[in-house]
Formats: sequence, structure tokens, C-alpha cells
Amino acid sequence: MILSIISAIANNNEIGMKNELLWDLPIDMKHFRETTTNHPVIMGQRTFESLGTDSNGLAGKPLPNRRNIVLTLDKNFERDNVETYYSIEELEKALNDTMGKDEEAFIIGGGQIYKLFIEKADRLYITHVNEEFKNADTFFPIIDKDKWGKISEDKHIKDEKNIYDCNFVIYKRK
Repeated sequence: MILSIISAIANNNEIGMKNELLWDLPIDMKHFRETTTNHPVIMGQRTFESLGTDSNGLAGKPLPNRRNIVLTLDKNFERDNVETYYSIEELEKALNDTMGKDEEAFIIGGGQIYKLFIEKADRLYITHVNEEFKNADTFFPIIDKDKWGKISEDKHIKDEKNIYDCNFVIYKRK
């Protein structure tokens, strides 16, 4: 199994504030959707709960066309169409038991989950947003250039729909 992290980060590694994204970049949302569709997505409970409301009125809505997995310490947390795990070891065993060695799973947040998995990941799919957000309260871990090598980069200039320049970069563990 290939374990990848996907995130959009600003100039100072900012990723969010009060459990919400700091920006609206349709080009990044499209990139996220195209990259993660048909793959497992792994997230913390707070990230899941930020994904809208389900048909029962509960916070959190599974992302379509993906195996939705939530890692949480809350033993009472459960949702329809979501796999829930309470430890990294339990999650890793489930992934190893159900995925082939060339299949890719994506860690999609939030900040604490990124910190837990940055040393376990094989690849990073990072959208670098060319802006600073002073009000951020959630940050992505530092990408150590001694551990990660850039394997591709796709630059996008701001336009009428996307108010910030951004670069889609894929890093591979050295």
C-alpha cells in the first residue's frame, strides 16, 4: 500500500482556522477530488464533521466515490458508510489487510492527523497557496527537504475564480 498525504498549505504552513479552510480555491478542490476519487481517504473526526451534514442531520458527510475512514479517540463515534478506527495500529492493519501494495490511500487531515502520519507517508500531494493567513490556528508539519524530494510541480496563476496563485507539488520520501 502507498500512503499519501494531501493538503493545501499557505506560505507559513497554515491550513485552517476553527475547523474550516482559509481559502476558497475551486482549482484546488477539483485537484483534490480528481486525486482522491476511488481511493480510501483517512481523516480525523473533526475533519469528517466539517464535511457538511448527513441525511440524519449529523455533522459529517462521507465523500462520494471514496472509502471514508475516520481515526478518532471517541469510542461512541460512528456514521453510516464510514469505517471508524480508534488507533493507528488498528487502522494500519485494516489497510494492509484490504489493500494491494500498489494501491494508494490518502490522509486528508486535519492538523493532528497530518502530524501522526507525516513520518509514515510515502508521498505528499501539496497545494502551495501563495499567501499568508495571520488568523490561522491549524498548521501542516514542516516538510523536511532532507526527507522529501519534489517529483512534480504544476503552477497555477490566480484568475477570476481562484484568488491566489498556487502550485500543485508531489513529493516522494527520499
